[in-house]
Parts: sequence; structure tokens; C-alpha cells
Amino acid sequence: MAHVPKNPAIAMRDGVSPSCVALPRMKAPPWPTLLDYLAERLAAVSRAEWQQRMQAGEVVGENGEPLAPDHPYQNGARAYYWRSLPDEPEIPYYESIVFQDEHLVVADKPHFLPVTPGGRYVQQTLLVRLKKALDLPNLSPLHRIDRETAGLVVFSVRPQDRDAYQRLFRERLIAKSYEAIAPACTHLDWPLTRRSHILEQEDAFYKMREALPHEGLPDNSETVIEAIEQRGAWARYRLSPVSGKRHQLRVHMNALGLPLLGDQFYPQVRRKPGELEDYAEPLRLLARAMAFDDPVTGQRRQFESRLELAWP
Repeated sequence: MAHVPKNPAIAMRDGVSPSCVALPRMKAPPWPTLLDYLAERLAAVSRAEWQQRMQAGEVVGENGEPLAPDHPYQNGARAYYWRSLPDEPEIPYYESIVFQDEHLVVADKPHFLPVTPGGRYVQQTLLVRLKKALDLPNLSPLHRIDRETAGLVVFSVRPQDRDAYQRLFRERLIAKSYEAIAPACTHLDWPLTRRSHILEQEDAFYKMREALPHEGLPDNSETVIEAIEQRGAWARYRLSPVSGKRHQLRVHMNALGLPLLGDQFYPQVRRKPGELEDYAEPLRLLARAMAFDDPVTGQRRQFESRLELAWP
């Protein structure tokens, strides 16, 4: 129902791009006013809050003019608003720019910071922070990493370039490597390749699992794993994913009996989504490096994170 509009006259506000609502065409609409429609169809925001937003000029029409709470429902009309949260928690860690030109922005994302708005976070997201800091309203992430993961995230600056760059990720034409800290292991030969079928865990939507042999599911994930440094009972690993399944690196390492330091989900759930976080115990997973042939400029692109994982 809500999507980023094509109307360039509706600008971003405070780093947040406008969302668009297209009113359906009906012979006899049951909503006398736009407010009635918004309160019923976008009920995640209360009627009182919608009314307050409209009174504050935070809902506008195609010409950018504010729409008042008594504005009539109009078949086929479009209204725009800017997502906001009344009590958004502040994340006390900050991103840095690794690279920027007219086509790409590459940022180092800290642990705990989401890439895009969702759930409890809008302003406290990498995308919104960068849009504000760089004044780039069309900035768009080309891929995602988990909120708990730190490291490189690549953004497209120009809408006309976006599909060419996203195709690199879809077609697995980007060489990516991560680093992780997990228990040291001396009984496995490094490097090794882990392949399995990863699927959502049935009793916990926020977790993934490997399929069991008797399920007969074909492999859909692959990671090359190498131990590169050991300090006592812990080791630093280089993880090179060939595929990009959700939680793939965490699931593969856990399946080897090497759960990542600070992992709240694997092997056991220690903190569910939405519960208060312990900033003193980040997930030790870092998107370290990325390389690809740029489909727009023809250049060879190579980026490396400046962040380092904290040893226990």
C-alpha cells in the first residue's frame, strides 16, 4: 500500500523519503474523508496520530500542499507522508564513509544499527543517517546486512544506475568476505566449504536452520571458511559466502559447533527480537571486504572495512 513515490516534487524530510498512498477508485467509497481512509487502512498509526500529523502539515497531496483532517476522500488521488516514530531509541554508534563518488557510497556500519527503516527504527538507521548527512535523497542500499553485523554496505546514488548494480548481487558477481570470532577448532582442516539447505525455523520466524538429511532438500547455501588467527580458546575466521541466505554465516558456523561470539540466536536464543540489547556484547561478525567490476564505469572496485572485531 505504501511505496516510494515517483513525484520528484515531494522531497525527503529529515532524511526520510516520503511514502505514497494511492486511494483506490470505488463507485461508493465508504470513507468520507482522507483521514477516515488512513485511520482504517493504515491502522498501525492511530486515528488521533493521523489527525495530528495532518494538522501539522505532514500529509500532503501531489502538489506538495498539506491536506487537512477534513480533506475529502478522492478516487485515485495520492497522498504522501513521512514515516516517524514517537519514542525511537537512540543507537550510540556511528557509521563512517569508506568511499563516495557520483555513482556509489560505501559505508562502514556499526553493530546494532539497522540498514533501512523498519520496526522500532527510522531515524536511527544507516540509510536515513546517510541521506541526511550527504543530502542524497535518492540513495538506495544495494544489499543488506543484519543489524547485529558490522561492516561494509554499498549504496547506489543515482536511480538510473540501481538496476545494473543490483544485478551484480542477484547474479553473484561480487566477491565478498566476512570475518568472525568463534571458538578455536583444531580437528577440522582449513579451509573448508560448508554446503547445506537453509530454511526458516518453524517455531521461531527470526531463526534459520539447516535441513536434516531425511528431509531430502537440495543444497541452497555455500560458504568457504578459513581459520586465520588464534588467541587462546578463540579464533578469527574468514568467511566467504557464495550464496546469500538469511543468517547463512551464523547458521553454517553453528552447524560446525563454532557459534559466533555474541550471537543471541544460535545455538540458543538468549535475546528475542525487540528485547533490550546488551551493547557490551556485539555479534562478532564483520563484512570485511568486497570486490567487483563496476557495470557503470567499467572500473575494478575493491573496498575494505576499517573496523575491527573485539576479542573477548
